[in-house]
Amino acid sequence: MAASKVLSGARVVLPTGVVENGRVIVDGTSIAGSAPADAVALDLSGHWVVPGFVDMHNHGGGGASFSNGTVEDVLKGVHTHRLHGTTTLVASTVTGEMDVLAQRAGLLSELVEQGDLAGIHFEGPFISPCRKGAHSEGLLRHPDPAEVRKLLDAARGTAKMVTLATELPGGLDSVRLLAEHGVIAAIGHTDASYEQTVEAIDAGATVATHLFNAMPALGHREPGPIAALLEDERITVELINDGTHLHPAALELAFHHKGADRVAFITDAMDAAGFGDGLYHLGPLEVEVKEGVARLVEGGSIAGSTLTLDRAFKRSVTVDGLSVEDTVRALSANPARLLGLDDTVGSLEPGKDADLVVLDADFAVKGVLRKGSWVVEPELG
Repeated sequence: MAASKVLSGARVVLPTGVVENGRVIVDGTSIAGSAPADAVALDLSGHWVVPGFVDMHNHGGGGASFSNGTVEDVLKGVHTHRLHGTTTLVASTVTGEMDVLAQRAGLLSELVEQGDLAGIHFEGPFISPCRKGAHSEGLLRHPDPAEVRKLLDAARGTAKMVTLATELPGGLDSVRLLAEHGVIAAIGHTDASYEQTVEAIDAGATVATHLFNAMPALGHREPGPIAALLEDERITVELINDGTHLHPAALELAFHHKGADRVAFITDAMDAAGFGDGLYHLGPLEVEVKEGVARLVEGGSIAGSTLTLDRAFKRSVTVDGLSVEDTVRALSANPARLLGLDDTVGSLEPGKDADLVVLDADFAVKGVLRKGSWVVEPELG
């Protein structure tokens, strides 16, 4: 049983705002409203305490991919991201053969059931060959609702999101199927027009997979999917804030139109996150990571990222000029809500899981607490 703790003296970010010289009480695995008599006190003066980060789009890390390898490999990737503050993580797969994806879903679902993962996200194979990015074109297929259902069944209730090019044959019916099953239909890797995107939103799509990336650019006569995704309040947009995928002006545009409650920062991380430069594989494709940027060896397309969410946090505040409160919404509260997990994670409130991150004044990670136990124990003084 995790020891009870009182974390005091920090700037604590709550749903209501920042509390100076705040206090967070941890009793066992949960946040509590009052401190037990035997609680251990920890002075965090000069630090921030924010909710644990929630990553709803992540392909791996620490040299391990969520699309292949053993259970131990997956857990290695999960642990790598926990060291950087991500206490809740959805495992994303890349395009593959349907039978391989179904088998993978079976393995990942076991890790969801035992609490190591928060769910599964299928990115591909139901995406556009025109906007395939780092997905194998020969394995792409139309979003036939029967095949989408096959993956949902293989995931045994743990599927949280499926990315679709909704303009393809079967796209709208697949969106409706996902909505009926409580699974997020995400529009991404799409060549859709503005009008086709509006149709998909009306059918039940609620997320834009890494907005701006792997979709037609915003045009003044053909606005394309970006305009439709930005203007509709039913859509939450994913953003990869690593300084490579997005110009700061594009991020500012998204926040201006969506507001802080409709943005979710993601990593879209691949194996190299938290590991280093070198040659890797993303599904069947070879990727070279050089100076932290992942690109396909053949063709040079950006192939995911090497981002961790602590870096996204720091960049958002120090480079993009976002407030800490808005950054916390994008990193924790909003993805938790989208995933249907906001009753347990995403904010620092009594009764929720004791998942939090301790940051110093420069927004570097100094401590990570998950379910009341330290993943990274603060070394203070």
